[in-house]
Amino acid sequence: MTGITKIGVFGTGAVGRTVGAKLTELGHSVVIGTRDPAATLARTDTDHFGNPPLKVWLETQPKIRLAPFAEAAAQAELLVNATVGHGAIPALEAAGAANLSGKVLLDISNPLDFSKGFPPFLTVCNTDSLGEQIQRAFPSLRVVKTLNTVTAAIMVNPKAVASGDHTIFVSGNDAEAKKTATEVLQSFGWTDIVDLGDITTARGTEMYLPLWVRLMSATKTPMFSIKLVK
Repeated sequence: MTGITKIGVFGTGAVGRTVGAKLTELGHSVVIGTRDPAATLARTDTDHFGNPPLKVWLETQPKIRLAPFAEAAAQAELLVNATVGHGAIPALEAAGAANLSGKVLLDISNPLDFSKGFPPFLTVCNTDSLGEQIQRAFPSLRVVKTLNTVTAAIMVNPKAVASGDHTIFVSGNDAEAKKTATEVLQSFGWTDIVDLGDITTARGTEMYLPLWVRLMSATKTPMFSIKLVK
């Protein structure tokens, strides 16, 4: 990624950790944003995937710093939204519009609601998407929807399944922002990158998630991807 060294990652879950660790491995300076760092560090329970508390994980990642959303955004040249879907806009609001203005945001989140159990349902679909909602809420932010169609381990290492020659997508209104996103994806090892068009095309990749969930249940693993065959 030419010229980008400081990256703010919103979200302390499996996706935020995985992406943050990979970006650090690639030589970037990463700050993970959370609402209340003290409260986050005080947690001692594992998550529903069995991942250790963030404090324990951070001990294995000495180069990654934890900070409030606003601080993580202010120092960053590039932003990554790895929050749960319903937490995306509140996190960005906490970051502050001034700290977001003009920056590229890679939006990895999905509008999944598990409140009624499994499988989850989409909180927004058909005529709107979470990517569009973020773009409308923060018009000066340059939103690119990407990486939301695969599990975290594959996001940062497409060769974790098959040959790695499978497809990832980008959606966004800003051509230069999508170029930046593509550079990030290529640094992760992605080679088959399809530009779907403007941010409204995020509806398609977000609405793929109900199928993704069913495929995970059927195959008993999240380690799969899709390939566009022409």
